[in-house]
Amino acid sequence: MIEVCELTKNFNDFTAVRGVSFEVKEGEIFAFLGPNGAGKTTTIKMLTTLLRPTSGTVRLNGIDPTTRQHEARKLFGIVFQDPSLDDELTAQENLEIHGALYHVRRRDVLQRSQRLLKLFQLWERRNDPVKQFSGGMRRRLEIARSLLHTPRIIFLDEPTLGLDPQTRNQLWSHVRELNQEDGVTVFLTTHYMEEAERVAERVAIIDQGSIAALGTPEELKHKTRAATLEEAFLALTGTAIRDEEPDAMLQMRNMARVWRRERQ
Repeated sequence: MIEVCELTKNFNDFTAVRGVSFEVKEGEIFAFLGPNGAGKTTTIKMLTTLLRPTSGTVRLNGIDPTTRQHEARKLFGIVFQDPSLDDELTAQENLEIHGALYHVRRRDVLQRSQRLLKLFQLWERRNDPVKQFSGGMRRRLEIARSLLHTPRIIFLDEPTLGLDPQTRNQLWSHVRELNQEDGVTVFLTTHYMEEAERVAERVAIIDQGSIAALGTPEELKHKTRAATLEEAFLALTGTAIRDEEPDAMLQMRNMARVWRRERQ
């Protein structure tokens, strides 16, 4: 479902992603892990048409998202770290706007909204303004919204950040149920290693823009002689606290310049 070959992204003299290659099978739950600034978000932005690669190739179900953006965007739903719901609208209204943007027929929007809101246990609150929702409810609604146009792939970038353990566990239960029932391919990032170990079938660890390891959680633990995925992650990426703020600021400035140039 996802094919990435020698993917590279440069921002002037800064290389955020260098020669990354991996594949994600249809219906797989795939975790993409790495320290802050390792290249995770840049990679996801290239996979989801938000950034153009400097070199290398990406295919989503055989479609090149750099040349066939409109077709590629129909294939996936995405939930970024930052909230993107309209707080003044109800849950139902947020879904309906998403449906309109993706040109989903209103009859289908209503049918799919009902199923998704029930699946994520939000049906009884469908007519309430989102500003009244807890953080966990908002996250569940964002995932439900991303699935409204029946994508084949869903990208989840730190979807449980800041949520309590009970809400995190419930959210992943919903995602697994959706994956098993509908065969949706799930591409996730998280800093909670126990989540990735419990949920993901395979894991890729990226560090300093390159893939450090790829395999099942058990394979990575065996490779590093670790008891847990978190220990394996630290063995592969190191335990030192990194001072990445200057590089991160430079990267953000360079990303903004490149984005403006590519939009012209």
